[in-house]
Amino acid sequence: MPQVVLTEECMRLISQFESLTGASSRDCVVDNRNERIIFVINPGDMGLAIGKSGSSIKKASEVMGKRIEVVEYSMDPAQFLRNCFLPAQVTGVDFDMNEEDQQVARIEVRDEDRGLAIGKAGKNIFKAKVLALRQHDIADVQLMQNEAA
Repeated sequence: MPQVVLTEECMRLISQFESLTGASSRDCVVDNRNERIIFVINPGDMGLAIGKSGSSIKKASEVMGKRIEVVEYSMDPAQFLRNCFLPAQVTGVDFDMNEEDQQVARIEVRDEDRGLAIGKAGKNIFKAKVLALRQHDIADVQLMQNEAA
């Protein structure tokens, strides 16, 4: 299990997010490249984090001045990666070791969800890579090309 080190800024953001939404968070990544803050929410708190019709997450976004994205934590690495790619439907998750003996996740999504899984300028795959490394010590996340394509 990797050791997640939270900066003072992240601890402040988590505290602020928790007081605004009531959802507890275990990690926070400030992604300045994509002008967003990503929170890893404890299991079962996703409803609180989003709020009715998205009201909680919208309020937090306005107060914090950046777009907020939330991913529900799971102890199971495959389920955690599925959560990272929502709303894209992940059809398969395989794990291998690379040449440096580090874990690599290979993700399959439905063909119609491929663009959604990658995201504009690769922002969704970037999010999955950063969170997978921080939460489950997975060195890389790769989106697999469908064999039929």
